[in-house]
Amino acid sequence: MKPETQSAIVREVGLRDGLQSIARVLPTAQKIEWIRDAYAAGQREIEVGSFVPARLLPQLADTDRLVEFAKTLPGLCVSVLVPNLKGAERAIGSGADAMLVPLSASHAHSLANLRKTPDGVVAEIAQIRGLRDAKGSKCLIEVGISTAFGCTLQGKVESAEVLHLLRAVLDAGVDRVGLADTVGYADPAMVRQLFEQALPIAGDRLNCGHFHDTRGLGMANVYAAWEVGITRFDACLAGIGGCPHAPGANGNVSTEDLVYMFASMGVSTGQDFDRLIALRAKVAQWLEGEALHGSLWRAGLPKTMLTATA
Repeated sequence: MKPETQSAIVREVGLRDGLQSIARVLPTAQKIEWIRDAYAAGQREIEVGSFVPARLLPQLADTDRLVEFAKTLPGLCVSVLVPNLKGAERAIGSGADAMLVPLSASHAHSLANLRKTPDGVVAEIAQIRGLRDAKGSKCLIEVGISTAFGCTLQGKVESAEVLHLLRAVLDAGVDRVGLADTVGYADPAMVRQLFEQALPIAGDRLNCGHFHDTRGLGMANVYAAWEVGITRFDACLAGIGGCPHAPGANGNVSTEDLVYMFASMGVSTGQDFDRLIALRAKVAQWLEGEALHGSLWRAGLPKTMLTATA
């Protein structure tokens, strides 16, 4: 069932999911400029970083400073990724509006990524909920169920396992859940089927799709999720990012391309194309030599849209 709303939320995750895949460390000043320009372009949800040990991801070591700046921008939902209870404690202390906890549906990916079994991660998520409540924090807890459509390490991931984990994290008291095609194995039929199975279980707490464009199906998969009622999606400026356990990955769906697709369908995201493309050009300079993706920056808007928006 297509959503009744004619608006969608595109959360920018390039500052976390994108930059963690690139060895280069951007200066904090450039990241702050990125956040400021993204906000000026109309973005109202930005994942600014991750509370992981700096020795593991020096690219994200300044997350606390980015949260501090982002919180000065009115109406911006500031989210961070946290891999464990310690990271959650830092997120709560930072004042972030939301924390994303990754949970791999693939047993092998979970062990490689977090050194815990999926059930072990669920148990820690329950502890995170307890910590959040004990501190009286309003920080939302969101779980991203990764490798929900397959895994480069394990291969097939059964939908029954995804749904089991979905029920488990809802029972643990999370505020919202998303499904992620971490390694780019999904196709639109798979996406439609899994979201249709998950929605009766989670209702409106299932409200995010996270798709990688590894095999060129990222945008088609977004549309398949949109058709069954999902209205919130993750994306990375210039399609950067990816998973260390998915060799050859192109990265996430491109923010600017996704915003264009929705606009072409008459669905508002509140984002400005000119400002997005200008920001993309700036990030391309900062990341000179890195692989960037996307199509809109090269082709531009079609004349039909230029006329409609004139």
